Amino acid sequence: MENINNQTQREILNAIKTAGGTSRIVTLAKKLKLSEETIRRNIKPLAKEGLLEKVHGGVRLFAEEDQESSFHARMQECPEAKRKIAVTVASMIEDGSSLFLDVGSTTAFIAEALQDHKRLMVVTNSVAVAYKLATRNDNRVFMAGGELRAHDGGAFGATVTSFFDNFETDYAILSAAAINASKGLMLFDLEEAQISRTVMKHAKCKIVAADTRKFTRSAPITVCDPTLIDVLVSEKEPATEFHQAAKIWQAKIVVAD
Repeated sequence: MENINNQTQREILNAIKTAGGTSRIVTLAKKLKLSEETIRRNIKPLAKEGLLEKVHGGVRLFAEEDQESSFHARMQECPEAKRKIAVTVASMIEDGSSLFLDVGSTTAFIAEALQDHKRLMVVTNSVAVAYKLATRNDNRVFMAGGELRAHDGGAFGATVTSFFDNFETDYAILSAAAINASKGLMLFDLEEAQISRTVMKHAKCKIVAADTRKFTRSAPITVCDPTLIDVLVSEKEPATEFHQAAKIWQAKIVVAD
């Protein structure tokens, strides 16, 4: 029985990782073809071992080195670097522009830096972004509908990606889990990657905002051909290999000053 339970627990962990680090109990039961009670019973020892935590109606993985931490934790990581990046990105955006902002912590800082801008048309699936920019300075904010994820306040679901197909924006401002010199922008979550691919197709200028820690990290999902990136903004000079890569991508590297 112990071996069966261990196998079940491994399958549960793998299923949660595949789902991007968070999942509902009912979804796990359907995916693994087990009862919800079996899922709950096997989650208890995993939670005791500190591998995951129970949230309302579901579970999420605790952050490991190769996983993204929760949105709140990420907002506390390198805030000064993210503020520098945010101010620099905001200086590139003109009043009256249309733009997409994703669910990353860096883009939440960018939304804050944009609060004095006027007449923006903002398209997002981030509650944090919408909250900071809606109902001020004649802005128009279009928020994607879907299920809000507990760990980052992002709207995701079957209709979200198609929602973004309705918009042609001046800018797509994207965060990253990792930046790779050969593969470009990388993420942990497949749904986030699909949304990024969609908005990049519909934006005139694609800006990736990432602090220099992201240049030393890896993530499992490649978002797009890196030649689609127009501008890469960071708070420090990245390594020489990234400057060489940017020449191949025909992208501009901007260091926040």
